[in-house]
Amino acid sequence: MRWNLKSKPQKNKIQTLQKALHVDEIIAILLLQRGIETYEQAKAFFRPTLNDLHNPYLMKDMDKAVERIEKAITNNENIMIFGDYDVDGTTAVSLVSSYLKTLQPNIATYIPDRYTEGYGISYKGIDFAEDNNITLIIALDCGIKSIDHINYAKEKKIDFIICDHHRPGNTLPDAVAILDPKREDCLYPYDELCGCGIGFKLIQALGQNRNQTIENFIPYLDLVATAIAADIVPMTGENRILAKFGMEVINTNPRPGIKALIQNRKKQTLTITDVVFIVAPRINAAGRIKHGNYAVQLLTEFNLEQATEFASEIEEFNTNRKGLDKQITKEALSQIEENKEQDRFSTVVYQENWHKGVIGIVASRLVENYYRPTVVFTKSGDKLAASARSVRDFDVYNALEACSEHLEQFGGHMYAAGMTLKEENYKNFKEAFEKTVKNTIHPNLLIPEITIDAEINFSDITPKLIRIIKQFEPFGPQNMHPVFMSSNCHDTGYGKTLGSEEEHLKLFVKQDNEEAIAGIGFGLGKHLSLTQNKKPFQIAYILDENEWNGKTSLQINIRAIKA
Repeated sequence: MRWNLKSKPQKNKIQTLQKALHVDEIIAILLLQRGIETYEQAKAFFRPTLNDLHNPYLMKDMDKAVERIEKAITNNENIMIFGDYDVDGTTAVSLVSSYLKTLQPNIATYIPDRYTEGYGISYKGIDFAEDNNITLIIALDCGIKSIDHINYAKEKKIDFIICDHHRPGNTLPDAVAILDPKREDCLYPYDELCGCGIGFKLIQALGQNRNQTIENFIPYLDLVATAIAADIVPMTGENRILAKFGMEVINTNPRPGIKALIQNRKKQTLTITDVVFIVAPRINAAGRIKHGNYAVQLLTEFNLEQATEFASEIEEFNTNRKGLDKQITKEALSQIEENKEQDRFSTVVYQENWHKGVIGIVASRLVENYYRPTVVFTKSGDKLAASARSVRDFDVYNALEACSEHLEQFGGHMYAAGMTLKEENYKNFKEAFEKTVKNTIHPNLLIPEITIDAEINFSDITPKLIRIIKQFEPFGPQNMHPVFMSSNCHDTGYGKTLGSEEEHLKLFVKQDNEEAIAGIGFGLGKHLSLTQNKKPFQIAYILDENEWNGKTSLQINIRAIKA
């Protein structure tokens, strides 16, 4: 693993910010690394308010979208809310449909079947709309490339409003309105919203027409925060504001569906990380194992007893998902070894009976193992479908674009994408992808990297430092939990491994004459020998708190260790 210690900001900048904020040097360094240089910027960072959200009408086509929805409400038209089957899509559908139902009753929801319809807008969904006399479809978290589907709907006199956050192609679909801040002609000040975030801006705009204030929309923010956490979008600007206030809703008054998912957790206050690991996988499991409709049903249910029943069903899906992803990962790793592909620049694997719902997770597991761009294929109808995952700083979407002659369709982001191809094109794609990655990736990107914010001593770790760092939350891309490094550390002699396969590391770390601090290193059990016999070592870690029997104590979460 490469250790990358961020360069220290200019000394005069550190001193100016220290003086303005009355904070220690470490805090000033962390803020400057996040682009915060003035008192005003620090105030906006530490005290974000919902009033800092942008006017939704700054988004291109928002006026057209609102006008068409208002017309549908006035004419009592049937409206369908269509969304993808992942967390971002199902939360967006739940959010927009539950708001529109406060305005009129004839609102239908539609989540495509992962296996029979695949990703994005489907012909089957449009046919369902026609059969049910639906004249307006609002598509969330998908649709920006669905040119043929939108034309098909137009022939049936069905209008589309597209709310997407993926990169558009060269041609935009012929929809009534397209809300996507990544459009080149959209001047909206923030272009990193997730699909549910775009849905939130849409209902905010509809609310402004009705003299509703932002206060009216706070109850919807638990959904937005969940989507932001799951979709791994930058934790900056509007995302950070929406996530912060959404986490407050989750911790104080969540909707029954989310409450049912978290009610057995021992932790008093959940963080965005808990949402990533507890709430999001369970919502995702519905679409992966059974159907995304289960997630929408859960998230729009307002009776806690009924929501608890739905949540227990989803818990079962999640248990199945865990078993499948473990088994398929094992088979994929065996396939790499059997084909002697351990030393390639990319991983591309395929087996026709792998469960389509977990291939994205399997791709992530394979990246953890081999740390290189990865594509996992399975059979889907008469085609092959795949999920791709990337390594830090390598754009897998661009790599797929370079191989697009072998693909039927593809879409996604820099770090995650999906695609389909004809089975006869699999081998050609595999070789083309390997060649593309080999020719474009910097060798350093194939070595996992840990980025360290600052080197500190244990004596720098004070209750005040921990308190201020907690105010950096919610954490996420571009505002990650600060990682510190300390040198010349020793274990007190009580170091041991934990877990069924001894995969984790438990230490009591000392530095000089400071008091020992408890440390946990997940997945670092293999490094126990580095810490034995009083040998000095370096650690990279985040400051954490351990809750046990109602007591909270300082703990360091060790991310890397070296002699």
